[in-house]
Parts: sequence; C-alpha cells; structure tokens
Amino acid sequence: RLMRRNGAYLVPTVLAGVTVAELAETSDFMTDNQRAKSREVGPAMLDMARRAHEGGVTIAFGTDSGVSRHGVNAREFELLVEAGLTPMEAIVTATINASRHLQMDEAIGTIEPGKFADIIAVDGDPLENISELRDVDFVMKGGEVYLSE
Repeated sequence: RLMRRNGAYLVPTVLAGVTVAELAETSDFMTDNQRAKSREVGPAMLDMARRAHEGGVTIAFGTDSGVSRHGVNAREFELLVEAGLTPMEAIVTATINASRHLQMDEAIGTIEPGKFADIIAVDGDPLENISELRDVDFVMKGGEVYLSE
C-alpha cells in the first residue's frame, strides 16, 4: 500500500530468483543450507510480484539479474504473466512503465512521432502467447533492420 500511495515502482526481476531456485536443483557448489534457502527464492519473488500487482503497485521491467544466462531476459515476461499480469500488462512494464520510471517518457516508451523507439518483430502474437517474445525475428533500431540469426 505504501508503494502504491507514494507512486513507487517495483522492478521485481523475478528471473533472478527463479534462476537461483533452479540452480539449487542442478548446481554442485551450494551447501545444503544454501540449497534450501535458494529453493525458496523463486516462489517468494513470484509471490511478491503477484501481491504487488494485485495491490496496484506499478511494475517496471528489469533484467539486471546477474545470475541468469545471457539472452534469456524475455523469460521475465513469462514470469510476470505467471505472477498474474496479462501479456499486455507485462509488455507495458517494459515500455511505458519503464520509461516513466526512468523519467524518460517524453522521449521513449511509446511509438509516436518525435520519440526514439527500438522495435522488434516476432512471428506470433505475444498477446496470445507471451513466449513469442523469446524468438525475435528482427530488431529495428535507428531505422535500420537487424535480422535475427
């Protein structure tokens, strides 16, 4: 309630917690105590994002997990949907909400004349299946199209 009342943003980076929980099952470098605690992190972070969303807290997208592999950031969208956001709400966390959180919404965050925008294209409809964002066909940046390999 305090976050909502003060207009604070939550950048949950749920992928970090889920990755740590998954590492607890596959790694050989954790002690038993670390493994037990790590197993709790992913579900706790998902629940935190769910409760914040249900409570009306504005969520912004973040990918600074530091523990997940390079190139899997789109999984954060899936986790936000798992936490109760609609696919569109999850996309808004990475566009409009993120730009407002950075206080840059006059320049980025929406596609409109006079704003900077990087645009992606995917084969399917991410509003029907948010996992489509994992398979980007191309990126348009500065008017140049870069095809995925």
